[in-house]
Amino acid sequence: MLSEFGLIRQYFERAKPQRAVLGIGDDCALLAPTPGMLTAISSDMLVEGRHFFAGEDPRRLGHKSLAVNLSDLAAMGARPVAFTLALALPEANREWLEGFSAGLFELADLHGCELIGGDTTKGPLNICVTVFGELEPGRALRRDAARAGDDIWISGTLGDARLALAGYRGEYALDAAQQQAAGRRMHLPTPRVQLGMALAQQGIAHAAIDISDGLVGDLGHILERSGMGATLDVDALPAGPVLATRDMAMRRAFTAAGGDDYELCFTAPASARDAVLAAGLATDTAVTRVGRIEAEAGLRLVDAQGSPLDLALASFDHFAS
Repeated sequence: MLSEFGLIRQYFERAKPQRAVLGIGDDCALLAPTPGMLTAISSDMLVEGRHFFAGEDPRRLGHKSLAVNLSDLAAMGARPVAFTLALALPEANREWLEGFSAGLFELADLHGCELIGGDTTKGPLNICVTVFGELEPGRALRRDAARAGDDIWISGTLGDARLALAGYRGEYALDAAQQQAAGRRMHLPTPRVQLGMALAQQGIAHAAIDISDGLVGDLGHILERSGMGATLDVDALPAGPVLATRDMAMRRAFTAAGGDDYELCFTAPASARDAVLAAGLATDTAVTRVGRIEAEAGLRLVDAQGSPLDLALASFDHFAS
């Protein structure tokens, strides 16, 4: 049987720290900050039965547990540096640990983000990652920085993750190929780290947030913190390839309030449109202009012709039933 420390050594401790002065194995890890840089820190928890289904593939779960945190760094425009992992497990299952750690480190290595510590215990499956990044002072893409006249942009596509969830729940019928394609967006989100860094480092964008709970709700956080309103062209929202085959009502609902997309919503001045497109091209990320920040409070939803839409949309709430 694996002990707590044997589990850590076998599946999570690597040969030698690359970024940390001191990594796994002591009471604290030690990081040496880059002179003149700010440290960005974010933490996310994934709970079985709330954020993922029981029996979820461990490799995909390892990827997603880090991806959702890297997405927060992307929204701030920060470069990933390191992360910690707190893991509660019902049992020390070797097959599960091999898959989970493989998915985790595959994404971590892709972004040069090093596991430097954490904790393990026995209990209901619960995964908590805290990630550390860095960026130059004055470059952070803060939620309170949107300005009247800014364009609203979306990276990638929206809605396929929500469609996959609907398929799993039996709310809508998807064939096996559609379920697999949509499910990939739900289980293996792509954190837009390079795009976020480009928008921040080049001073292109003003404000940003990652779309985790649904665009309408997440954009609402920017509007609230910035003291602004907005008009959002719902029909301009880029639907995922599977969702794009569904009817208009579903496309509108799932792109505007689906959740679990982990794309970026950001604002930038109209004068920066060419720069935004160039940043998207340089980072191999599609970007779509979908609305405008306005001084008048409130979020106004319109269709492709600019006519008001009366949509009952609600983003994900962790304490809703």
